[in-house]
Amino acid sequence: MSNYGNQIQFKVYQTMPDPDPDRLPVVYEEWEKRAREVLEDGPYDYIAGGAGGESTMDANLEAFKKWKIVPRMLRNVESRDLKVELFGHTYASPLMLAPIGVQSIIHPDGELAAAKASAEMEVPYITSSASTRTLEEIADAMGDAPRWFQLYWNKDPEVTASFLKRAENSGYSAIVVTLDTPMMAWREKDLKNVYLPFLAGEGVGNYLSDPIFRSRLEKTPEEDPASAIMHWTQTFGNPGLTWEDLTFIKEHTNLPILLKGILHPEDAKLALEHGVDGIIVSNHGGRQVDGALGALDALPEVCEAVGDQIPVLMDSGIRRGADVVKALSLGADAVLVGRPCMYGLAVAGERGVREVLQNMLADLDLTIALAGETAAGELDSSVLRKSE
Repeated sequence: MSNYGNQIQFKVYQTMPDPDPDRLPVVYEEWEKRAREVLEDGPYDYIAGGAGGESTMDANLEAFKKWKIVPRMLRNVESRDLKVELFGHTYASPLMLAPIGVQSIIHPDGELAAAKASAEMEVPYITSSASTRTLEEIADAMGDAPRWFQLYWNKDPEVTASFLKRAENSGYSAIVVTLDTPMMAWREKDLKNVYLPFLAGEGVGNYLSDPIFRSRLEKTPEEDPASAIMHWTQTFGNPGLTWEDLTFIKEHTNLPILLKGILHPEDAKLALEHGVDGIIVSNHGGRQVDGALGALDALPEVCEAVGDQIPVLMDSGIRRGADVVKALSLGADAVLVGRPCMYGLAVAGERGVREVLQNMLADLDLTIALAGETAAGELDSSVLRKSE
């Protein structure tokens, strides 16, 4: 990955002065604008929107603006190293593709396109429970490339256990348990659009293919899809869960377990007490609680509570390489990228996701170098100053 940013820059400049008419955007806001142009209101607002008045989405972006990078000079940054280590694995960079469901509403190739792009860019892909394509299909598309599985904890414990077994059997190397979605939030734009893709059979591929889920139905999903989806609505989400229930997950998988959705340092301490292997600081990209704390604002206190005992990752608001640098400098071991990749998927399928990741990796590499640093895994708070 040494000098990766320079290589990508020169590749872009070589298209001048006669740029490719099919050239894709470089600027994040242009990706979003192009996605808005190609998607209908329902799918676009489902991906781009947030809970309530979307103040948490604003808080995520504002949190990054509070921190300023203070570059250092004459430090020999000719070669850089973006690699990070997590759970005994070495990854090419600190980027991961966040778990995002129902990608079929964004592009016909959906999760398969995003997973293939991630594999090509050596960015671990986190498969969502709410994928339209099954976790096995996604694994097959990725070959030996690194992948994790995100779990929405079903009310039916046997379905949850089945998902965990399927993930292990399909070569996933970690389990991400999303905690912040025991139920769906009040999302005004989705309600305005009368849009919930699951009711149309999108995003339920893992459920309709699951042998335990299917055994609960009087007729197969192929025979009676409406009844299958209705059963899904009755079992998705599990608001009765407590910390003690984590023993169930630990009993049904040997993979590392990360809890996604932690914002409070006391919850981070409870995660440690209950023996989890990692934490992902996240507010679900602002999609669950309106008026919540920005994820980057929560990161330092969570890292302080955890110390060096387990890895802490972060998502919600990552848009550019500088954002990644700030998150790593404040204690994150890696970051998850969500909406930018989905805008790339909407605009150009697999190629769009690949270019979004390529651009972000180049931006990250150059920002590290220009800050006077050489290794993503060695960034710390000395790189930053907090504005008043």
